Amino acid sequence: MRKFSVLLMCLVLFGSLLSACGGAPKNSGEGAKGTAGNTSGDSGGNAGAGGEAGDITQRKVTLKIHYPLPDETTLRKQEDDKIARFQAKYPNVTIVKDDWDYDVNEIGAKMASNEAPTFYNTWATEAQLLVERGWVADITDLWNNWEYKDEMNPVLQNQFMVDDKVYGITQNGYVTSTVINKKLLDDKGVPMPAFDWTWDDMYNVAKGTADPKKGISGIAPMGKGNEAGWNWTNFLFEAGGDIQTSEGGKLTAVFNSEAGVKALDFYKKLRWEANAIPQDWALGWGDAISSFKQGRTAMVIAGAFDVIQAALNEGGMKPEDVIAYPMPAAEKGGKHYGILGGNYLVINPNATKDEQEMAFRYITFDYFTDDALKSVEDTIKARKDEGKYYIPTPLEYFSEDSEYAAKVKAIYDKYDNVYKYDPQLFSLLEGKPEAQFGTQDYYATMSNVVQESFSKKGTDSKKQLDTAAKYVQENFFDKAPQQ
Repeated sequence: MRKFSVLLMCLVLFGSLLSACGGAPKNSGEGAKGTAGNTSGDSGGNAGAGGEAGDITQRKVTLKIHYPLPDETTLRKQEDDKIARFQAKYPNVTIVKDDWDYDVNEIGAKMASNEAPTFYNTWATEAQLLVERGWVADITDLWNNWEYKDEMNPVLQNQFMVDDKVYGITQNGYVTSTVINKKLLDDKGVPMPAFDWTWDDMYNVAKGTADPKKGISGIAPMGKGNEAGWNWTNFLFEAGGDIQTSEGGKLTAVFNSEAGVKALDFYKKLRWEANAIPQDWALGWGDAISSFKQGRTAMVIAGAFDVIQAALNEGGMKPEDVIAYPMPAAEKGGKHYGILGGNYLVINPNATKDEQEMAFRYITFDYFTDDALKSVEDTIKARKDEGKYYIPTPLEYFSEDSEYAAKVKAIYDKYDNVYKYDPQLFSLLEGKPEAQFGTQDYYATMSNVVQESFSKKGTDSKKQLDTAAKYVQENFFDKAPQQ
């Protein structure tokens, strides 16, 4: 879910220097105009003014880059450092900063007016839409010529591969997890569940640790904002359901299925039978994370990094008491599905060939570098000096079996303030992508269903889901672009 990318973005390339963040695409070979005041007017092998044919480093190129928002001061400093290092290597490139943050309601106008950056940030949910609308460049050739393509994390990278073509570059990602406060379980004499756990196990932990009189819940599912629908959708997936199907160019809402009913009924059991959720259940993302770090809930559902970072470095909890689990399977032997999300950088299709290539070089400039390794080690040392922990993200841009991953692990192993995930987590995590159109609209609609389920006892799950599916279908999915 896009709302949860902000904290993850801060850990891109381990806090190093990686940058974050319409009309039919024009063929740059046909004289497409560049973005951000391109001064060369050339593409392909044509020489720009004063340059040499065939050597892009000798031609003037202007990039309008995605730049962090004004309140992201640390990220801006990191980006400025990256710009300086990039221009030292490519003095022929002029950098123009653009802090526009991707918005699905604005991208079409940005492309039509040729005001979009040369590259911009987006999320895993947007691949199909951007490709269909022609708002993202096909970078397959650039990708195939890149020496590190085979070391990238395939789970994440595949989200921006459509019909065997590459349209974006992953920055980082997450699979939604459940994080458990072991101390609360110990205090109540509740045993820690096996990592290969089920809904029944989650129910028993939630019921066993809840202490409403003390204001402690067994689990804090998010109950307001789009995040309420986002949290619930994990259970829809675990029950074997889907959000939508696509046949013959038509999207159909299918979350009002038997699986959907099963998932919603489980939520109601946690609320009305176990009395395990907070009495004030209208928690947003930040509220749920805060409840966990303050020791007021035994379990919370989110990207593991965000929860652990808050618990250890803000809540003062101990690493041995904060355990990341996969989402529970609906039944023994089932899938531990968690929503797969991520952050991506994509290139403007209206940019010239030179601009697209330089944008690709800029995006990947700090990938797989010794500078990035030094940065992560420096960050770990700085955290140690501050008495804080370094929390790796469970899913990085690089493959876990790559040579680079081994170098990163060697650094982690040198320090006792690096949080270590239980290896069992990674053997069971299974990400399932979000819907490729209308995701946020669907989440908002399901949030209303979750709220009704938590506030009114005895609601009819099937009727609730049928009503929600009809609304989503008519107002959003029927308006989707044809496949």
